[in-house]
Amino acid sequence: MTDRDDLIEQHILQYESHLRHIDEMLQHADKHIAAGNKPAGAEEELQDLKGKREKLAEDLSQMKRKGPEDWEREAATRAGPMGIWDAVAQRLEKLVERLD
Repeated sequence: MTDRDDLIEQHILQYESHLRHIDEMLQHADKHIAAGNKPAGAEEELQDLKGKREKLAEDLSQMKRKGPEDWEREAATRAGPMGIWDAVAQRLEKLVERLD
């Protein structure tokens, strides 16, 4: 493996880790909702976040199929998907805090 391949693999592992964290937070929020702890708008926000999670999972699946040239081209044309991942995780953490 080249350094470039290692870096791509590292990014994929990082995104997989973030997706697992998001899944854990979603499960936590689901438990609160199922227990009847439903602040105003919490269910709607949770559904929206689940949709965003699905989009992130699709993005990750596509990333895994890309070659190194695709990664380099995309890195040059956008700031990176990490901002989206962070925004979804932050919203989920705030929702869980409200539910706790």
